[in-house]
Amino acid sequence: MIKLFSLFSARRKYDLISRPALCLGLLFLLLMASGTATAQVSVTISPASVSLVTNATQLFTATVTGSSNTAVTWQVNAVTGGNSTIGTIATTGLYLGPASVPNPASVTVTAISQADATKSASATVTLLVASRSGISFYVSTTGLDTAAGTISAPWRTIQHSANMVHAGDTVNVRGGTYIEYVNITASGSASAGLITFQSYPGETAIVDGTGLSIPGGQNGLFTIGNQSYLLIQGFEIRNYKSTAKNIVPVGIYVFGSGSYLQFLNNHIHDITVTSSGCNSNALGMAIYGSAAPASLNNITISGSQLDHLKTGCSESISLDGNVDTFAVVNNQVHDNNNIGIDSIGFEGVSPNVAYDMARHGLISGNTIYNITSNGNPSYTGNCNCANGIYVDGGTQILVERNLIHNVDIGIEMASEHSGHTTSYVTARDNLIYFGNSAGISIGGYANRVGGSDHITIVNNTLLQNDANKTGSGEFQIQFHATNNIFENNIVHGGAQGLLVHDFTTSVANPCTLNYNVYNSPLGSTGSLFTWQKISHTGYSGYRSASGQDANSPFADPLFVNLTTPDLHVQSTSPAVNAGTNLGSTVVGPVDYAGNARVQGANIDIGAYEQ
Repeated sequence: MIKLFSLFSARRKYDLISRPALCLGLLFLLLMASGTATAQVSVTISPASVSLVTNATQLFTATVTGSSNTAVTWQVNAVTGGNSTIGTIATTGLYLGPASVPNPASVTVTAISQADATKSASATVTLLVASRSGISFYVSTTGLDTAAGTISAPWRTIQHSANMVHAGDTVNVRGGTYIEYVNITASGSASAGLITFQSYPGETAIVDGTGLSIPGGQNGLFTIGNQSYLLIQGFEIRNYKSTAKNIVPVGIYVFGSGSYLQFLNNHIHDITVTSSGCNSNALGMAIYGSAAPASLNNITISGSQLDHLKTGCSESISLDGNVDTFAVVNNQVHDNNNIGIDSIGFEGVSPNVAYDMARHGLISGNTIYNITSNGNPSYTGNCNCANGIYVDGGTQILVERNLIHNVDIGIEMASEHSGHTTSYVTARDNLIYFGNSAGISIGGYANRVGGSDHITIVNNTLLQNDANKTGSGEFQIQFHATNNIFENNIVHGGAQGLLVHDFTTSVANPCTLNYNVYNSPLGSTGSLFTWQKISHTGYSGYRSASGQDANSPFADPLFVNLTTPDLHVQSTSPAVNAGTNLGSTVVGPVDYAGNARVQGANIDIGAYEQ
């Protein structure tokens, strides 16, 4: 601006009529020549308004114009990230409604430009109760299906209630054991609300598969095909078993397409297959988007427990195929013999490969432990290959604030299908410890399969994984890994001392590593690192050969307690204020414990902020 003012001053000899036009012309030419001309930043949001039932998901999209920085900060009622009362919103724009309707019932979702914080756009979310017709029906082990379905004259079977209800109705199932499977063939609606099936308040209804067959070769104790606006809540679902190959029992089985399906506070256990080989399968929950282009969308799985499952080559919770917009939050998954939570793509579940991937998901706040495939008859030998969380061909998924321990592989992000990748996944603020194999793994397990692209791994804490000395290490890089970031992580190895394991040369620069804290009992000179298939004993040799981790100290992170463990760090830890702030879109607004992510001079390294 100083230069422009001097130009105006030098041209005062021109007359007053011509000078403004000349000045404007000169200003335009100078700005264009210097490349400083910029459009005004503006933000739009879509959708602009929406009505949602409690616990439902909604993906918002913000579009920023006028700046190359298109990142936004998401707020709910002016609270960054929202909270449990008004609903939360992830940095991806995925909103998850609260468990009950707030007062007032409408909240405001706002996207604020990070390029210009004075520019924003807002949307209105109106929260509604799940089922709104006001009609309630009742089922009891002492009832009759010829009765009226009232509390004093209940029906006998849950299946009969499923045959009778309409949009907005609620089915209350009294406590007791129901040996049946339930096929739900009715949908709720946006106007009337969800159809709710729930245990009667204060009681537990048990859906038990003891002795039941498995129709069609694959069946659920609850089966939902091509339906929408449903809520299954508060059931114990158990004892559905197969001893044969290609006969698949499922706790809750959803397929086809449909919208706004919720599964809350259920306990699913002892769903098992005992035959050998990888055509032996069982699942706790299977969400299979098997149509196209119509998807299974706006799926919520929350507050549930899935345990003592023997799933063969399958998973405890599986979201596979054309599944778009989902939240798997605050569940407990434990004591199972294969993968805990899996979001999958490219397995041919959807008839159109363009839609055949789970996407726009949130996997958050889950506790996952005692997950191992050792002893699983579907595998030969001692296979430490059961993931706590696996993103296998999924895309645009946020994995954050999960507690994962005593599993085979903590978090893996890769694709098992050649020519395909898991892509645009962020794993942050997770605690992963005492695993049998790798803490975090990216890239395909073999050269013949797919890989990982644009995986961002930030602010996680890894402690003493690879306990079975599989040679995987704390952070493992496999085949076909491209455009990945591993920063702000605490990596504290166990007795084997293998901290980074990049054992292929399939990609010259598979990942950028920096601002991490490394430590192991073997010390800086004895710890092991593999980079581009070459093993290095000692941290300095690895750094010199790889060019990675220039700002990463090898030092004791000073955990509060290594045995319990308590993975907070002490105030004198080298992790405090030592990280790199990659922006709130990447690092998120809060740490593992829900505290503000940046406090003090700079961001901390690891899952906790001091």
